[in-house]
Amino acid sequence: MTENEVQNLGDKIIGVLKEIYDPEIPVDIYELGLIYDVLVNEDNEAKILMTLTSPNCPVAETLPVEVEEKVKTLPEIKNAEVEITFDPPWSQDLMSEEAKLELGFL
Repeated sequence: MTENEVQNLGDKIIGVLKEIYDPEIPVDIYELGLIYDVLVNEDNEAKILMTLTSPNCPVAETLPVEVEEKVKTLPEIKNAEVEITFDPPWSQDLMSEEAKLELGFL
């Protein structure tokens, strides 16, 4: 895959991530700053490094599965894996300007 194709695929994955919402906050998980990294290898396998708003998040069991399943719906992706990390811990500083505006923090 060319660098441009990898970039396009990364953009498609981000598009899918922007369709997934935190159930407690009316902002998608990408704008919320829960996605730390999106990696795609030469075999078109995606790895998403993400966090949750807290370790006790009520969707800790279901949200990573939802992310994997939705990314796997992209025809170019052969497999998707989500890794959860709390390093660094999530904070409101990680939210996009759009998310802060949506939630009235600006």
